[in-house]
Formats: sequence, C-alpha cells, structure tokens
Amino acid sequence: MEQEIITGTIITVTFRNDTNGYTVLEIETGDGDIFNAVGELPSFDVGERVSFSGSWTVHSSYGRQFKVESAQRLQLKTADEQYNYLASGAISGIRAATARKIVEAFGDESFDVISDDPLRLATIKGISKERAEEISDEFNKKFSEREIIISLEKYGISPFESIRIYKALGNNAVDDIERNPYLICEDNIGMSFEKAESVAERFVNKPDPAYRNAAGIKYVLRHNLNNGHTCIPKEKLIPTCSELLGISEEESEKAIDLLAEKKGAVCDIIRGKEFVFLSEMYRAEKDSAKQLIFRKDFAVSGSFTTDEKIQQTEIISGICYNDVQKRAIRTAVDRGILVLTGGPGTGKTTTIRAIINLFNNEGIETVLCAPTGRAAKRLSELTGYEAKTIHRLLEVEWDKNDKPIFTRNSQNQIDADALIVDEVSMVDVRVFAALLDALPLTCRLVMVGDSDQLPPVGAGNVLHDIIKSGIIPVVELNEVFRQAMQSSIVVNAHRIVHGEMPDLTIHDSDFFFLERKSPFTAAETVADLYCRRLPEAYNYSALNDIQIIAPSRMGEAGTINLNKRLQAVLNPPSKDKKEVSSAGRVFREGDKIMQTKNNYDIEWESSADGSNGNGIFNGDIGIIKEISVSNAYMKISFDDKDVLYPVENAQQLELAYAITVHKSQGSEFRAVIMPASGIPERLAYRNLLYTAVTRAREILIIVGDERCISSMVANNSKARRYSALQDFLIMEKKDELF
Repeated sequence: MEQEIITGTIITVTFRNDTNGYTVLEIETGDGDIFNAVGELPSFDVGERVSFSGSWTVHSSYGRQFKVESAQRLQLKTADEQYNYLASGAISGIRAATARKIVEAFGDESFDVISDDPLRLATIKGISKERAEEISDEFNKKFSEREIIISLEKYGISPFESIRIYKALGNNAVDDIERNPYLICEDNIGMSFEKAESVAERFVNKPDPAYRNAAGIKYVLRHNLNNGHTCIPKEKLIPTCSELLGISEEESEKAIDLLAEKKGAVCDIIRGKEFVFLSEMYRAEKDSAKQLIFRKDFAVSGSFTTDEKIQQTEIISGICYNDVQKRAIRTAVDRGILVLTGGPGTGKTTTIRAIINLFNNEGIETVLCAPTGRAAKRLSELTGYEAKTIHRLLEVEWDKNDKPIFTRNSQNQIDADALIVDEVSMVDVRVFAALLDALPLTCRLVMVGDSDQLPPVGAGNVLHDIIKSGIIPVVELNEVFRQAMQSSIVVNAHRIVHGEMPDLTIHDSDFFFLERKSPFTAAETVADLYCRRLPEAYNYSALNDIQIIAPSRMGEAGTINLNKRLQAVLNPPSKDKKEVSSAGRVFREGDKIMQTKNNYDIEWESSADGSNGNGIFNGDIGIIKEISVSNAYMKISFDDKDVLYPVENAQQLELAYAITVHKSQGSEFRAVIMPASGIPERLAYRNLLYTAVTRAREILIIVGDERCISSMVANNSKARRYSALQDFLIMEKKDELF
C-alpha cells in the first residue's frame, strides 16, 4: 500500500493504551481538514505538530482513518504554536491564562526560556522559583523522551519500544544503546534477543562481542524458564549457546564463565554436575530453601494439640477423622510447617477445615490463599472462609518499568499467625519465594496440593521438590472415603494415577465414555453435548456449568477448532451484538473468553462486595457483557470481577468454550467434557489425563478412542524439569547440622 506523509496539529487524544502504546488521535491539517490517526505511537499532547507517515484505511466500525507507520514531532517555532501547546495542559500547572502570560513575556523564545532559564520564568507573576524549576524539569523530561524516540528510530526501534528504553535507561538511553544494543534484552526492558540482533546489524561500528554473548546466554536461560526449568546443566547449555551465537563450544563455555563472574548468572555444583541459573532464579530457590528449613524448626514453639481438642472438633463438625488426618492436624498446629497432599476423595478439605477450626479456637489468625482466582473462590466455598489469590494477598503493584512488584515483603509482612496455601502444585518458584518472604517468621505454613497434578505453568517444581527432599513434614492422605467411592470420577481418577485403565463401561454414574474413533466425529459429539444434550438433560448452563477440557490446542478436537465451532452455534453473528477482531479471532458480546497473559494493569471492581483492585491473570475466565466500539473497550465479567477491558488488549484473550488441560489447573466445573482422539504423542501422558478427570465435580464425559486413553494411562513419563529446590533443601539441612 502506498505510503503518504501528512502533517497536522493534534486537537484531541481520543484514546491511548499505555500498555502497548496504541493511540487514536484527532488531527487538524493546515487547510482545516480533520481526521483520525491510529497506531503504536509515543505519548503525544494536544497542541503538538506532527508529521505522520502511513496509509489510509477503512475500519469496519470507525470508518476512514490514517494508519500510522511512523511519526515525527515538528518544532513549534512561533509564539502562537507554543501557546497552543502550553495552553493544552500538556505541562502540569500551566493552563491557558498562564500560557498567555509566558508567551506574551517571551514570544518565540518561550520554549527556550522554560527549558534553559527557569529563573526568568519565575519573573512572571504567580510562578514561584520552585514552581518554575518543576515546570522546567517536566518540560525537559518530555522533550528528552521525544529526542530519544527520534534518535532510536533509525535503528528500527518503534516509539513504544523507545519509551520502554527511556523509562529504564533515562537520558543516557541513546548513548547506552549505541554502546551496547543488547541492553534491550535485560529484564527491565524485556525485548527479544532477535530484536537486539536486528538493531546491532544497523550499526556501522559493531558492539563488543562480549555483550552479544552475554545476552545470548541469558536468552537461552530465559527461554527455558518457559519450559519450566529454573536452571540448565552446563554441558547442555554450552552447545545450545554455541549454535545460537555462531561461536565454538570453547568460546561458549568461556562466555558462560565470564557471565557468572560478572554476576549475570550463577553456576553451582549439584549432585556432582554443574548447573547454570539466572541470578533471580538461583536466589528464588536458595531463599525458599532457607525459609522452609527455618520454619520447620523455629516457627512454632510449644505444643497444644491434644486428642481431646481434636475430639471436640469432631463433635462440632460431625466428622470422625482417621489416623492420618489426625496426624496432619497435629502437625499443622504443633509445628511450623506442613505439606498436605492427596488425591480426590481422600479428605483434604475436611482436614483443612479441622485445622482452621483448631487455629481459630486457639486465637491463631489464619489467612487462606490460592494461585488463581478460581482456585481461591473454590477454597472459600469449601471452607467457608475468605481466600485470596496469592497476588492479591501480596498486594501486587508496578515499578517504573511496569514490572510487577509485591508490596508485601520482608519489610512489610502479612498480618497472619498461620497461612494455608491451596493448589501448591500450580505455584512457580518466583511467586513461592515472594510469598515466603512476606510471612512473619513465627507464622505457621500449611501447603496443600495434589502431587500427581501437572506442574506449574511457570518455572520450578515447588511441591514435587519439597516432597522429594524428605526434609519438610509431609502427610499424604491416601484412603478414599466410602462416600467418595460412590463417585466413578473419584474411583477412576485413582485407577489412572496408579496406572490402571478407568472403567469405561459405566453408564449410570457420573463418569461416561462415548466411543468415537476419529477426531472429527469426536468434535461433533463434544459440540452436541455442550450445546444441546447436557443443558437439556441436566438443566446446565453451557457458559457457567459446562467446560470442555482438551489435551491439545491443535487438531479437529483441539481447542482452536472447537471454539470456532461452538461460537458459531452458541453465539453467531447478529446485528444486535457488537464484535471486535484481534489476531484473526472474533470476539462478540456474550462470548466466553479466557485471559492468556498476566495483566497487572487492568482495574476491576467486585460485583459481590464492591471492592476493587488491579490484575487479571493467565487462566481467568469471563463473559463479554458489552462492547463499546466508539470508546474502544469491552465490559467483561471475570467471575465476580467486572472490568473495562481495552480493545487493544484483545490479543491477550481467546475463546474459552474449550480450554486446554494446562489452563484448567486449579479450577473445578460442574460438568467436564474431554475429547480424547488424535492427541499428539507429546501430550498423551498419565498426569495430564488425571488432571483433566479431576476437574469435574458432578459429571465427566470422555469422548474419543479407547486406545488413546490406554496409551495415556500407560505413559507415566513426565517432561523433565531442571530445578534445584529439592537439592538446596537437603544442602541447607546439612549446613544446619554443622
């Protein structure tokens, strides 16, 4: 499409998304023509003159607009131009009257005076010396940002990327990047190694190879965080980095050693083998081990649990605890730390309630939390006590680089005598370390989870490592209660986890199997069950009560295809329903959607109690209630959290009529439908099937090929995760003995 250059003055900033820089501006040209300019742009102010390069497009909802590829601020040379800018309110504390006084006093030199000689500005009545300095500082900050944007543009760095660089590096950003373009890969900026490579290619004088090597090694380590690894064996890291960087393995090893020497990474010997960590991951696992060992021995002094007190709790609750449950209760109350694990129907919830009751009876202030909103809500419903997400408990905020930070920490700890954390198998090691850091040293800690579930999406394997270390007290509930045995879901879940085939012949309980040989026929049956058969037979709401959980995103019976099919049936296009498009997907009013990325910026208000906060997280499921095309936002209800969701963030959403097993962790649904046909070999393993089965509370229907289920049950291999918490726990315990 042919590029045009158009110059004009900004008369309105209609919309701006500070997360990705997407902006809608109303522009007036010199001949009085007014149009909308849209694109990923730096922060512009009303009154500025800008030159845009781009092309004209026609939006289905907004009509004709100019899509901007690049933008350049033009100097405001005349007194009138400078007045218009200052009067717009772009500089805090200056409005029309003050702007008029400044321009009348200094004319075309107004900007020069504000920038370079604020004492002259203080000669104007109503502007003190202190205020003049503040105005000058703000003015220069804005123009420094603009100069940096212009200077970095020649290296292929977009305005939005330039702003991220400026926030991290300040006024020296251009010099720093020209010295070492690989700085943009650091966490405080967060751009890709490939982007840094493309920037470096534009330099006449190539940067020091050591910068490139260090960034490449960190890139490989960060990439492996996404696969769950907190560390990588050095022997595996060397050839990988060698291939990426195009250097010999000897040079690669030297570069790794140099990076560790400069504290950019950590090398440590574990079980006779050298591992390489990113520094933050090393600290997270090392600090977690230290905290856990301390709490094991010192968090609680004295013992007060007696058989009589447990018996009183049994009388009040009307429940008789077995010996293992009683041991768990005693350990939780009398000692500083406990891991409580067990499969469905083994009494974890009953045991948690008993622990809470004993804590309350002894005046122990108890706090409950879980990794996700759905898991926290479920914990609240099961125990009758409020439970928060871990992020909300730690009161997440954001630093100057828009990175999440927890305001609850070692200097501002949680007010609690005991903390119960559910679904610990989902917690990654960074969040776990932050949680431990925020706990008072005398606070009891009860960690609850099912070690046979899938590991967390993030890096680490916290629950598995703690249990395997043998250092922390663990109580495993393994007796399935008689009442739970009446559920075929529970019985078959335990069969699966022990490597036995589930009973697929049952047709009069809560577990059903429908044989469908091909993925196509399986998908047809799944859609019919979701849209028609289950709602008619059980009066279920398709949106609120039923969830399709698939092993894979791809294929006929994968989530992508199923979501398209189900949207077409349940929520087809309609003149009465507004819709938006993003990344080839269509979202319309009434759709069931899922957030796929942690977004700490989005504000929410609780429809239950009117409280508010920030953050919608990966895996949160919601319903689109309303779409405002003119204001570019969607009203979405995520459980009881109502948000105004910017349309430009829609790439973080996907349809959620069907979700993957990994995304279902920590959730429970009244009815679950699982397609089991055409599953990729890498996803056909036992604990993925087990996790899917245990998401169903009332009804589970598996639709597919019996051979596929058999192969999943037989495959107990789990994707290996390199982590060190288990080993650090053992090391810390040994150090404690000497």
